[in-house]
Amino acid sequence: MRLMLAVLCLNWTCATAGAQPSAIAFTNGRWFNGREFEARVMYAVSGVFQSRRPSTVDTTIDLHGGYVVPPFGEAHNHNIDGSSRSDITLARYIAEGIFYVMNPNSLPRSTAAVLDRVNKPNAVDVIFANGGLNVSGGHPSQLAQRNIERGSWKPEDGEGGFYHTIDDRAALDAKWTAIVAGKPDFIKIYLLFSNEYAKRKDDSTVRGVKGLDPALVPEIVRRAHEAGLRVGAHIENVADFRTAVASGVDVILHMPGYGWLGSGDSAQFVLSTADAMEAARRRTSVVTTLGFGQRGNTATRTPSQTRRDAVNAANLRTLKAAAVSIAIGSDNNRATSQSEALYLSDLAVWSNLELLKVWSEATPSLIFPKRRIGALRDGYEASFIVLEQDPLQDFGNVLRITRRVKQGNLLP
Repeated sequence: MRLMLAVLCLNWTCATAGAQPSAIAFTNGRWFNGREFEARVMYAVSGVFQSRRPSTVDTTIDLHGGYVVPPFGEAHNHNIDGSSRSDITLARYIAEGIFYVMNPNSLPRSTAAVLDRVNKPNAVDVIFANGGLNVSGGHPSQLAQRNIERGSWKPEDGEGGFYHTIDDRAALDAKWTAIVAGKPDFIKIYLLFSNEYAKRKDDSTVRGVKGLDPALVPEIVRRAHEAGLRVGAHIENVADFRTAVASGVDVILHMPGYGWLGSGDSAQFVLSTADAMEAARRRTSVVTTLGFGQRGNTATRTPSQTRRDAVNAANLRTLKAAAVSIAIGSDNNRATSQSEALYLSDLAVWSNLELLKVWSEATPSLIFPKRRIGALRDGYEASFIVLEQDPLQDFGNVLRITRRVKQGNLLP
């Protein structure tokens, strides 16, 4: 009788049972423990951290006194797709120490073309929502139509591809099976000024600036959860925030007022303590998307931009005080969450320690909640970046990366 060797796999790294797993010792590093940096030696064994020295060490790597932190996350961007730019974009994420990305609304055909370059031990890990759910004439249908008219997309890339039109319960019933059959990693819905839903629904002058019937959102969330899928919601104002939270949405993918340019009345974009407390009670996470790739509170900011910075900071303080889980995302197709993190640093709502934890711990854990990432401790994936200088002293040191390691793999 032939004995079959069992194959053990963990986090995409495999070793044959009975064989000595590969082990790397990382010496002379200052490792972030969630509070401060401490000098110690850590080991990666078959892609997983352990602090105890294994019986055999295959390789020793000197970190030369560098500051070791978990890799960063990008919780809102659409720039990983099957386009000709993908290789450059993926390389940029690795270069900036961002190993985990969330794409909320993607073209399935384009996603399929990039899958062989992501979600590997030596590549960026990405989750995709596929097409988003909204009403007729709502965002992002106008984006798809523009690409179809240009000839860069096919008609089938619109309805049923980049978006799903859900005007009522009957449409949801008719399309839900196909939506789930597309195997999205999560469901994306759109809420845009839901307090004016009835007014905007049939108004052709607000094409792209209208959202789902708020009364239908709880049913979408129920069905998604039944299918084992989380729901992320695009929002514009506080009314949308409240609708998302009350409906059981898992992740709010923008802050209120993310598209507000700083002129006019800001009241509908300012969160109350009660709003934040309810989000915390329901464990609803919030993604930032505030910076537009710019720096905040600088001498070059216009009065409108400065006003917008103040509202953004106030909302962040309200969410922070309520202990709402916040993740960093840029929604900037030409940038990454690095630009967003620097903007948030300028707002000075968080200390350097707090902001580092949001970007390297909370954000990756939001994207991949079932994985052991976001910390440098035993049993977690052996993924980290090494900084030349201490980011707790100067947050700008997150730009000075000297080494990148993912699941025990040394990255270029």
